[in-house]
Amino acid sequence: MMLKTLVSCTWILIGGAFMTFAKAEPNVSTAIVEDRQILVIMTNHASYPSRADTTGLWLTELTHFTDVVEAAGYTTVFASPKGGAVPLDERSLGWLYMDKAARKHLQSPAFRARLQNTLPIADIDPARFSAIYFTGGHGVMWDFPKNPDLRRAAETIYNRGGIVSAVCHGVAGLLELRDEQGQLIVKGKSLTGFSNLEERLSGMNNQVPFFLESTLVSQGALYRKNWLPFTSFVITDGRLVTGQNPQSPKAVAEAVVSQLAADRAIR
Repeated sequence: MMLKTLVSCTWILIGGAFMTFAKAEPNVSTAIVEDRQILVIMTNHASYPSRADTTGLWLTELTHFTDVVEAAGYTTVFASPKGGAVPLDERSLGWLYMDKAARKHLQSPAFRARLQNTLPIADIDPARFSAIYFTGGHGVMWDFPKNPDLRRAAETIYNRGGIVSAVCHGVAGLLELRDEQGQLIVKGKSLTGFSNLEERLSGMNNQVPFFLESTLVSQGALYRKNWLPFTSFVITDGRLVTGQNPQSPKAVAEAVVSQLAADRAIR
């Protein structure tokens, strides 16, 4: 009971008011990526090992990102490991986490149709995209890692000079990605993602197949997090843009737009 109270109070007190950015040494790409399309990846996984409620996409981690990048003139394409319907995490639809913009999207038949008809990653030509974005929700912890089609798409975009971005649990999509030299792209890079502390505070530490923070560190990432859990925190390191938690997708989107603009400016 005390743990639930702590989490609720933390969310209510911060109210999205705290936002922290961190930027590592810039490393602007010299490769040419022409297309103004961003590939948005979502989960197909809906179940926990021992909970009755469903997991899936954390809705605002999609809507907050797409609202920003689409306003900046980018087109988004929705994809998932299997294609088809994307489940929504039940908790993400609660009053504490939803906002007016997300509710408006959810009420839109066109938006719901996009969620029901995502493209399979295997059918995607990654050369069309200037960036890829991995959404979160606990479901991604099961179907993002070790997915060969997802890995192919992300590595192609990154190795062609594009941006790889992710938020919260979506950073699991970066695990085992490799650059053109065969090195893990997270190794030696400053990045963030859902922290071990946030996993415990959310009460899901006994449900997830692994702790994201610990796994990133084991792959050589220079993991960083905000001093206060459940507050926005974003890190840009070269062409990697990562956000810590559900409070971070807007800032991730802004960083992606900024990085893409910087890439165009040097061509």
